[in-house]
Amino acid sequence: MNNTFKDLKFKIFHSGNPLYFYIGVNTILFLVLAIVSVFLFLGKTDFFVDEWVREYFGVPALLAALPTRFYTVFTYMFFHDGFLHLLFNMLGLFWFGNIFMNFLNSKQFHFIYLAGGIVGALFYIAGLNIFPAYTNGLVGKTVIGSSAAVMAIITATATLVPNYTLMMMFIGEVKIKWIAIAYFLISFIGLSSANAGGNLAHIGGAILGFLFISSLQKGKDWSKWFERKPKLRVVKNEKPPVKKAAFKDVSQQEIDAILDKISSSGYDKLTATEKEKLFKASKD
Repeated sequence: MNNTFKDLKFKIFHSGNPLYFYIGVNTILFLVLAIVSVFLFLGKTDFFVDEWVREYFGVPALLAALPTRFYTVFTYMFFHDGFLHLLFNMLGLFWFGNIFMNFLNSKQFHFIYLAGGIVGALFYIAGLNIFPAYTNGLVGKTVIGSSAAVMAIITATATLVPNYTLMMMFIGEVKIKWIAIAYFLISFIGLSSANAGGNLAHIGGAILGFLFISSLQKGKDWSKWFERKPKLRVVKNEKPPVKKAAFKDVSQQEIDAILDKISSSGYDKLTATEKEKLFKASKD
């Protein structure tokens, strides 16, 4: 069991594979909150974890709440409303994320996942506040889930390799472009459902994924924003070395004067120039 936990810890946090990292983080958060909820239920407390998560980590639809909940456009994509919500998101992330990592790199995966989630949150906020059908009853409305981030990965992968096929139960081989289109259409149709806000977020993530790959195919990689710029190294201005005087012609008279000084005062009393002259004379 100990080895199993070590293997999981390595895959999630040390393998460098962003697919395992996001699946691991989402799953760990879900399990921790689920376990806490069980203990709170057994203790018959009035504290509800789901409500707390939505209030402090979910993206609020009300614009007035954003100044104090601005960070939720990032945090909301790591929390889920139930086991099935988590399961389907992680399955989609696993299937399409593996294909993605066969063609692109970790930095690009991180960018699409995070940027897709953030753009999805912005679509959610904008859509609910712009379209008249949603403007009533925004107070207390929030969204959580990694669906927008996962939709970004799905759409990006389908845009990059549209004819890549997956084997689906009861259907057989299906090109992933049709799966991505189906996901998008379901989200679009869902704009008239009770989960209209969530579907707006899905559409935002999908658009980000499509635009990223379209830009990449034109030679522009948006994920380069994640690259660290080299730090400027401060180099101290060192004093230039003092050129030593050349003593090509040291006269016998100078040598005698130096020797007399050594006799009267000692070698330590000689100046650097006198020591250099004496050394030069000894080599000649």
